[in-house]
Amino acid sequence: MSTMNLEDISSQYFDVLKEIGNIGAGNATTALSQLLNSKVDMMVPQVRLLDFGEVGASMGGEEKVMAGIYLMVEGDITGSIMFLLDEKAAHLLVAKLMGIEGTIEGELDEIQLSALKEIGNIITGAYLNALSMLTNMKIYPSIPDLCIDMAGAILSVPAIEFGAVGDKILLIQTQFTDEVELDGFFVLVPDPESYHKIMASLGMA
Repeated sequence: MSTMNLEDISSQYFDVLKEIGNIGAGNATTALSQLLNSKVDMMVPQVRLLDFGEVGASMGGEEKVMAGIYLMVEGDITGSIMFLLDEKAAHLLVAKLMGIEGTIEGELDEIQLSALKEIGNIITGAYLNALSMLTNMKIYPSIPDLCIDMAGAILSVPAIEFGAVGDKILLIQTQFTDEVELDGFFVLVPDPESYHKIMASLGMA
């Protein structure tokens, strides 16, 4: 089976990926609103194709502390997904979920980390549901891993997967708004052969 990578991406395929980003972000907004039991709005997502070295800078710098939720993807396609958000935004979301007034100062405890992992799990699941809906493929996420560290350190974890599909990756930036604005960054990295499967399912291969 032929494969493709993000170096060879066509404008038509990029438009499809942008649509997945739009639908996924909409799903994530609905899921987040239900989870927090409050109205959450969403700005139009920014979908960009970046050199791997540019990703950290696009999030505010490689030394910026972020929370990253990382999952493996299985089923009709394989690969990995990651959702990252600013540490302060992560603390605020956890506080809202747990009914804590204001935000959380200092490090999160075990229960709060578990809550953050669940938030990330629901958000990434919303994006995968969008991909599954558009492609009519079965896609299953693994149990999520959570890391709170500098953006550069978090992004080094799936660097091997990124490298396998070329020097460029797709970054979807979504801004959620309730009382404050929250920037979230979503990265989907299918294995090389999965790109062909996605295109074939959309009648573009």
